Amino acid sequence: MTREDFRDRHLERIAQVRAGRQGEKVAYPIRIRQAEVVRTAPVGTGLLRVTLGGPGTAGFEAHSPDEHVKLLFPEPDGTLRLPEPNGLVLNWPRPSPTSREYTVRRYDPATGEIDIDVAPHEGGLASAWAERARPGDVIHVAGPPGGLIVPHSYDRYLLAGDITALPALARWLEELPATARGWAFVEVADATQQIPLTAPAGIEVHWLHRGERPPGTGDALARAVTAVTVPPGERLYLWAAGEAGQIKPLRRWARDVLGLDRADHDITGYWKRGVADFDDDH
Repeated sequence: MTREDFRDRHLERIAQVRAGRQGEKVAYPIRIRQAEVVRTAPVGTGLLRVTLGGPGTAGFEAHSPDEHVKLLFPEPDGTLRLPEPNGLVLNWPRPSPTSREYTVRRYDPATGEIDIDVAPHEGGLASAWAERARPGDVIHVAGPPGGLIVPHSYDRYLLAGDITALPALARWLEELPATARGWAFVEVADATQQIPLTAPAGIEVHWLHRGERPPGTGDALARAVTAVTVPPGERLYLWAAGEAGQIKPLRRWARDVLGLDRADHDITGYWKRGVADFDDDH
């Protein structure tokens, strides 16, 4: 199967899922790209946006609010180990190269620009890179490997996350149909981390301030989400992401209280306190 055939097939599958009744993860052809930093800019006080571009970003795929790419970094000895293209996939060297996963906040096919929003924090590899990044700097980007495609046929959508999930949640709100109804909950430190969101009129957006509590602690997000009452008989889609321990109670709530099928919710730990390069297998 050629890349063109695969492209036609996965775009066709995306359209089928979008028009259907249940969400599904759809794979895209995976590529490794050399991108250049175009600019950086703060997004509120909690995020730093790195805009990537250059010839290497042409033909990038972007179809899902929570799709991600891997940013690849040199090893401690300065060597850069990259995966090699193999048809529609990549062959990764062993051990795996040093990388960090980030949501694709925006892709503009006209300019080839890709926005990656990073939550700066002390000791973070990608955080330090983003804070040092200057126009013309080169970074290698792998992916996205695919994305979760969710139909626009649900009666309600419930979205929740912390500052690390805000880029994906913001894109969720932008890509929902104008008629969508539901709720969005975002936990941030304070009002300075709130950013303008473009949401359908039927989506209630709630900002939760954690104050002096360290990131990833407390149960305010889970309590706010589980206080929602879904009207009887309505179909709900639940998406939540953030610190793994904080959102863990939502898995049980989705299953035991809401009775959601696996295809009707996606709850993902983006990070875990005290763990570098955390990978949530759920």
